Formats: sequence, structure tokens, C-alpha cells
Amino acid sequence: MDVIRDVLDNQLVDRNQRKMGKVDGIVIEYEDGKQPRLAYIEVGLVTLARRIHPRLSALLTIIESKWGAKHSEPFRIPWSKVRDVGIDVDVDIDAEDTSALAWEKWVRKQIISRIPGA
Repeated sequence: MDVIRDVLDNQLVDRNQRKMGKVDGIVIEYEDGKQPRLAYIEVGLVTLARRIHPRLSALLTIIESKWGAKHSEPFRIPWSKVRDVGIDVDVDIDAEDTSALAWEKWVRKQIISRIPGA
């Protein structure tokens, strides 16, 4: 498997087939004398911004903390929870039980709910 091509930026789908964002990062662990291993996939705006430029991720972290977003840290999904990699990356977790949707919930509560008729 080509991890960058097959996993990075693909749609994440939880065990209930609910979309929970895109794979924004991949974490690989290195140990002396052992092969590198896939440890986690990361979901979060800060991880995506870090891929563009480190200063952008620092700026987003500051903005999120000032605007009241509770989970500015990226959410990590252990590679052991990945069930299938295809067009989507299927994971064996429930999106509602994680902080992966924190930004979406914050926008819904702070912005969308205040729009008349929403």
C-alpha cells in the first residue's frame, strides 16, 4: 500500500458510515532497530494547516483558542482502528464519541444556530 496516495486526504467514515472529515495527517513511529510503523491517522484543521506551513498552524491554534473552540488539538485515530482503505478510509470508531467533529459542532452552535430560520 502506498500510504500517502491511498490514505492521506481520503474521506474518513466511522462504523455507522458517517463522514467524519478527511485524513489530514499520518503519524509514523520509529524505534531503534525496528521497522517504522504506522501509529495514527490525524484529523484536524491544525494538522492540515501544518502541512501548508508551521506558522499557519500556530496562527490557527491561537484563533481557535480565542474563539472558544474546545478541541484545537488534532484527533488521533490508532491505525489498529482502521478497518479498510479504499475510496474511503473506514474506521472502527463512532464519530459522535470523538473530538473529530468538534469544529463542525462549534460552527453549528455558534454560527448556524444564530441564523434566522436555521
